[in-house]
Amino acid sequence: MIDLEVPKKFRPLLTQAASLADDMFRPISRKYDLAEHEYPTELDLLSAVLDGMSDSGATQGAGASGSAQVKDPGTAPAGVGSGRNDRLGKPNKNGANLSSVLSIMQTCRGDVGLTLSIPRQGLGNAAIAAVASDEQKERYGNRWAAMAITEPEAGSDSGAIRTTAVKDGDDYILNGEKIYVTAGSRADLVVVWATLDRSLGKQAIKSFVVETSNPGMQLVRLEHKLGIRASDTAAFLLQDCRVPARDLLGDPEIRTEAGFGGVMQTFDNTRPLVAAMACGLTRACLDLTTELLAKEGVVPDVDAPLTTQPYAATRLIQMEADYEAAYLLALRAAWMADNGKPNSMQASMAKAKAGRTCVNVSLACVELAGASGYAETELLEKWARDSKILDIFEGTQQIQLLIVARRLLGLSSSQLK
Repeated sequence: MIDLEVPKKFRPLLTQAASLADDMFRPISRKYDLAEHEYPTELDLLSAVLDGMSDSGATQGAGASGSAQVKDPGTAPAGVGSGRNDRLGKPNKNGANLSSVLSIMQTCRGDVGLTLSIPRQGLGNAAIAAVASDEQKERYGNRWAAMAITEPEAGSDSGAIRTTAVKDGDDYILNGEKIYVTAGSRADLVVVWATLDRSLGKQAIKSFVVETSNPGMQLVRLEHKLGIRASDTAAFLLQDCRVPARDLLGDPEIRTEAGFGGVMQTFDNTRPLVAAMACGLTRACLDLTTELLAKEGVVPDVDAPLTTQPYAATRLIQMEADYEAAYLLALRAAWMADNGKPNSMQASMAKAKAGRTCVNVSLACVELAGASGYAETELLEKWARDSKILDIFEGTQQIQLLIVARRLLGLSSSQLK
């Protein structure tokens, strides 16, 4: 039987994350939206707290554990809980992926950019968790890792990456350009995607952990952005950047039958996290708009027909339904990762639904709130600006739908473009 309640062991963590959103992030949200590129020093204390939580066995943030890509003839349940998976007769595990998704939903009710700025909780950490060896995970330890995939001529199509990695003795030499690297200037490490052979396309793509102090990787600029302005977004130039071979993540061999699978497994970890960010921001928009409308006497009644209620109340009820769908999809993708089930399609479903829902809901809430929604007296206009990136990074809406279609139809990337 599927249990959709939050597991008891996660509830203290979520209480702390909710308090963080309300008591720390919300009060400084506008400050760092206006002071773009200024490091939020308040997060240093938070980092120390998170280290203590990690030492005690609790985790929060993007460093979710990897998902074992195993074949399973059964269908994974859509929910989470405790006990056993009765359908398959196997234990039901609620682990780091699920706790990260649930806690990120809470912190992003406060501020997405600040959540992305929490030290040592970068998307690169999730990439390392997904494909690194045990030795690499221990060596990188509790360090902050950003992730560099996008290039000027390779955005949504990760297989079109032009950055090269050439083996030279015990090192690889990387050359290329990376843009839109979240937390790139603040992180200790950057997980860089590069190709070992451009002629082989995506099969030759590998990921490398590069120290930000590496003289071959130059920080070119920090981007000015529409939203998530508290989070730095960097551009790097790699010129004869020498990286030890031991810092290549996953299999160093080019395997044309499934060479891209290792690095793509990174997305199976990070896309549910982005879906969680979108769910958290959506929740914030709905809660504030509901509160503002209630002050004007507009209160939705879920038991009454929609046609008998004011338009604003009807829209809130409809948007709540969209939120619930996105929320459950995110939980399913994380649950599958924790239980060792291939979740690529489910991760893309969650990211696609949550990203689009977040954009639609945030813009609708600005409209419903009228002048309060458009002015800086409330955070709704900021949340609307923040929302768009959640529909873009870690694979655009269109790419997610394409991945889902390929999976459902059983077609390859060359058969369905």
